Amino acid sequence: MTPQPHEILFKTLADPTRRAIFERLCRDGDQTVGALTAHAGISQPAVSKHLGVLKRAGLVQDRHQGRLTHYSAQLGALDPLVGWANQMTGFWHNRFDDLEDLLKRMDQ
Repeated sequence: MTPQPHEILFKTLADPTRRAIFERLCRDGDQTVGALTAHAGISQPAVSKHLGVLKRAGLVQDRHQGRLTHYSAQLGALDPLVGWANQMTGFWHNRFDDLEDLLKRMDQ
């Protein structure tokens, strides 16, 4: 069974270190591995490994400039999560409406 896109994103962002790296890229823009390592509290190879996972999930993109690689967040990659959240919001709104109707009928 092939995982759904939102499932891949949930799994990828479930790791707090990866989530922090992605959030930093969203907030601060393009960053090199060195800049990300300075704030991550983990080794450069560990940051690179996390960036690889984020890249495979489509959450980051790399751009080579000389000897440096710059990473940037790909916000559009979150669209499957937004779609899933909207679907769940509609589901729960309908359930709450049904519950409200039931409670009104019980009060009568």
